[in-house]
Amino acid sequence: MEKAWEGRFKEKTEEFVERFTQSVSFDKELAPWDIKQSMAHAKTLLKAGVLKEEEAEKIIEGLKRIEEEIYKGEFHFKRELEDVHMNIEAELTRKIGEVGGKLHTARSRNDQVATDERLYIKDKLLEVFSLLNQLRRSLVNLAEKSLDIIMPSYTHLQRAQPIRLAHYFLAYREIFLKDTQRFINAYRSSDYLPLGSGAVAGVDFPLDRFYTAELLGFNRLCRNSMQATADRDFILDVLYACGVCGMHLSRLAEDLILWSTEEFGFIGLPDRLCTGSSIMPQKKNPDVLELIRGKTGRLYGNLMNLFATLKGLPMAYNRDLQEDKEPLFDSLRTIKDCLEGITLVLEGISIKEDRMKEASGGFTLMTDLANYLVMKGVPFRQAHKIAGSITAYLIDKGKKPEDLTLEELRSFSEFYQEDALELLDSEKVADRRKTFGGTSKEELIKRIKVAKREEGIS
Repeated sequence: MEKAWEGRFKEKTEEFVERFTQSVSFDKELAPWDIKQSMAHAKTLLKAGVLKEEEAEKIIEGLKRIEEEIYKGEFHFKRELEDVHMNIEAELTRKIGEVGGKLHTARSRNDQVATDERLYIKDKLLEVFSLLNQLRRSLVNLAEKSLDIIMPSYTHLQRAQPIRLAHYFLAYREIFLKDTQRFINAYRSSDYLPLGSGAVAGVDFPLDRFYTAELLGFNRLCRNSMQATADRDFILDVLYACGVCGMHLSRLAEDLILWSTEEFGFIGLPDRLCTGSSIMPQKKNPDVLELIRGKTGRLYGNLMNLFATLKGLPMAYNRDLQEDKEPLFDSLRTIKDCLEGITLVLEGISIKEDRMKEASGGFTLMTDLANYLVMKGVPFRQAHKIAGSITAYLIDKGKKPEDLTLEELRSFSEFYQEDALELLDSEKVADRRKTFGGTSKEELIKRIKVAKREEGIS
């Protein structure tokens, strides 16, 4: 089969070269977007007077037929034609004749592929936005339902201070709100039209690139033809956003895995989202959560893959850039799967309120015993030491803070009064945190109200 560029060469291409350099095995994923931009390019060529009206109509009709075949899975991609662009162009010419060869006027595969990728990203990120929105709404709904549930917070994986479970869910809602902003930034960096830049230097036809941008839904144009064809920073932005979001999903998954163990016993996972063991009949494994945790490594690897590819490239286009697609496709598929999986798990968990409440007391109350003394005028460092001494005393006696009497407290400091015993109730301790962003019920009611408004929850 003839190649578009073979006029320059006297020898037939080696089979290894065809196999090694082809990209159609993976860039065929760009086919719908390649057809979309080819239709816009045909209209731009018509507007520029390069194509006659009947020629443009014939090209667009041929592209629609190919689009339908691709949608139905009837289009056969040929490896010897290298990539998705040449496959579609060759089939177009076969269908409508020589006029199909006019479509590539004022266009290079260099600006063509950069346009396809940006169109692909913009569409796929809309799907990511939808999944993130669903996840954030699920977290807000969980926060509202768990407002009265007390649990221990953790630092260094040690029990720290009592909080309301709603505070935890709202924390992750804030995290995924920031992730959403990162994806918005990635969308914006992709929203520049490269088409019309040619191979590297621009084109010598009177193309109205602003018209093309309008047809394809781009709000901005790449302002330099070299940058337009050499740049893949917009893909780095996508891969970075995927990596950060994946890291947050992994951390949330790790919490849920720990909480579902018998040792914690804070939550139960739905059977439909777990798997069993081939040898141990009692097992209920959190495989979805573990795979979310594991797939985050792929997201990191894809980012570093493209970083390594780009770092030594001279200006402008180089064939190395063919290696940008598989990391991009994989990361967007992976992050969408992980977002869907974590949302399903969250919406299916059962919360073991009594176990959480039981774990929220004990030594998580000691900070407030120190702060009580501070409010009585004792310097914090001295108050901290006193509370530490009480902790050591309780450990030696095998007792919990809830077992303390006023007499025992006053043996450590005369400043302790009857009201200090209220600090041995984890719910009351949590509700003392009334500062903006704190875990008190009063503050959380406000935060949930704001979150519902921002998420459009009635």
